[in-house]
Amino acid sequence: MRILHTSDWHIGRTFHGVDLLADQAAALQSIADVVAERAIDVVLVAGDIYDRAIPSADAIVVCNKGFEAIRQAGATIVATSGNHDSPARLGAASAFAAAGGLHLITRIGQVDAPVVLDDEHGPVAFYGIPYLEPETTRVELDVPQARSHAEVLDAAMDRIRMDLARRDGHRSVVLAHAFVVGGDASGSERSIAVGGVETVGGAAFHGVDYVALGHLHSPQVLSDELRYSGSLLPYSFAERSHRKAVWIIELDAAGLGSVRRCDLPTIRGLSQLTGTLEELRTHAEFDTASDHYVSAVLTDPVRPKDALRLLQERFPHTVHVEWKRPQCAEVTSYASRVRGRADVDIARSFLADVRSAPTEVETHWLQAALAAATNDAEPLDARWAESA
Repeated sequence: MRILHTSDWHIGRTFHGVDLLADQAAALQSIADVVAERAIDVVLVAGDIYDRAIPSADAIVVCNKGFEAIRQAGATIVATSGNHDSPARLGAASAFAAAGGLHLITRIGQVDAPVVLDDEHGPVAFYGIPYLEPETTRVELDVPQARSHAEVLDAAMDRIRMDLARRDGHRSVVLAHAFVVGGDASGSERSIAVGGVETVGGAAFHGVDYVALGHLHSPQVLSDELRYSGSLLPYSFAERSHRKAVWIIELDAAGLGSVRRCDLPTIRGLSQLTGTLEELRTHAEFDTASDHYVSAVLTDPVRPKDALRLLQERFPHTVHVEWKRPQCAEVTSYASRVRGRADVDIARSFLADVRSAPTEVETHWLQAALAAATNDAEPLDARWAESA
C-alpha cells in the first residue's frame, strides 16, 4: 500500500491580512497531481484542515474541491482534527463522507475504531487521534487525574494498542496532532500548552508501523516511523527557507517498507528585504523577489512616506513594512555621548529626535525648568514673562 502523509492545511488562513485561498487551492491541486503520478492509495491529513473552528464559506469550498481532486486522482482520504479545527463541525457528516472515500476521525470515541483498508498483503488499520486538550478529554479517556498532553495521549494509545492486539496480523498507521519532543516549531503554530504541559514523548507511539504527525509546520524526521509532514504552505516569514513536502510511505507485507520525501512546488516565494526605499525600488539584486510575498525593512535616515504603496509598485505582494533608523557606525554608551554637554543641549537633542528642534521660546522654557530644578534661577513665571 502506498500512502501520502500531509497535514496542517489551515484552509482559510490569511498571511499578514492577505487572502491565501487561491494559493491553498493550487497547493491542494499539486497534492492531487502527486496522487495521480505516484499511484497513491491513501492520503493522510493529520489535523488542522481548517485554520478556524468556524471556517468561511469560501474556505469550505476550497477544502471540498481539494478533497474531490484527491479522490478523483484515485486515493482514499483519512483525516483527523487539529487544535485549529472544530471536531464537531468537521465531523458532522463523517458517516456520509466515508461512503465517498473521505474518512474523518474527530471524536474521542473513534480513537480505537480504525478505518481498515486492504491491499494485496491484507488489512491495514488507520487510527486517528484528534487533538487532545487534557481538560476536555481526560474524563472521556478514563484518566480523570490527567493534566498533561502526554497523559491523555498515553491513554489514547493504550486504547489503540488494545484494539490492535485483537486484530491478528493487521499492519497499523496512526495519525496524531501533537507536539512531540524533538520537533522544531517554526513560530506560525498556535500554542497547545493550555491545560497542561504541551509536549509528548515519541516513545508513546510504540507498537505501530507508522505515525503521521501534524502540528509542526516543517517536514521533520523524529525516527523512521515517526515524522511530521509540515504545513501545506509557509505561514510565516520564519518559514521562508522551508521547502514544503509530503512523505510517501510504502507498506509491505511485514509493515513499514520505505519512506520517501516528495517536495511540493513553490506556489509563491517569501522574501525579507533590507535597504532604503530607493534601493529596494531600483536595485537589480532584488529582481528575484518581484513576485514574492515581501517583508521590507527600510533603513532610510528619515521614515519614508507612503512606503507600502511605493514598494507595491515593484513588489505587488508586499505585505509588511517596517522602518529601522540606521545605527551610527560607532556604538557608544549614553554616558559617553552626553559627557561634557550642557543640560539644555541634551534636552534640545532629545526633542529633535522624538519630535522636532525646539523653538526659541521652547528653549527658554527648557532653560528655566533646568535652572529651577537646580535652584539656580528666578521662578519660571518670571522667565516666561520676560521671554514672551
